[in-house]
Amino acid sequence: MNPERRDRLRDAAIAVLAAEGGRGLTHRAVDRAAEVPDGTTKNYFPTRDAVLRAVAERCLEQYAALTTRAAAGPGPADRAELAALFRTLLANVAGPGRPRLLAYLELQAEAARRPWLSALLDPMASGDFAGFEAAQRSAGLPVTRQRAAAVTLALHAAIPHLLADGPETLAAAGLDDLDRFVRDLLDAVYPTGTTD
Repeated sequence: MNPERRDRLRDAAIAVLAAEGGRGLTHRAVDRAAEVPDGTTKNYFPTRDAVLRAVAERCLEQYAALTTRAAAGPGPADRAELAALFRTLLANVAGPGRPRLLAYLELQAEAARRPWLSALLDPMASGDFAGFEAAQRSAGLPVTRQRAAAVTLALHAAIPHLLADGPETLAAAGLDDLDRFVRDLLDAVYPTGTTD
């Protein structure tokens, strides 16, 4: 099978899942989004589970590419650089990362009923915990596993709210000002003067 067409179908499936949700993810919808003849997606991915697996694997590839690029550079040197990094990541949610993250949230909902899918997605979430802990350590913060996990969980919890873009919810959570949100989060977990 043609690897370029396979990737085109997987990217189209991400776009469909992001735009239409789980119910809209059909072979025909992916064919239309990829602008290929009817039946092409079914030839590559014969079942709905095969399409879900293809989307999960593509999301994993994209996540790996992002984390590889991030790991290639030096980690944040201080608290301000860490805050800037987290702010950039959150801003990406409503920007170029939106389709991938919407698709990922749909996959997580599907994974609650499909253990095989949960196993595929697990490296992305666990990778965030490890990566964000390393970033906090690089910034010179007094990291413990619990503190690092609290920051990561808060960042993850922000994602669906940023995607939904409800102004009252964003204001209530402090997400209407990402710079302030990140500063407040770091101050809550690592109060100034914390050394242990």
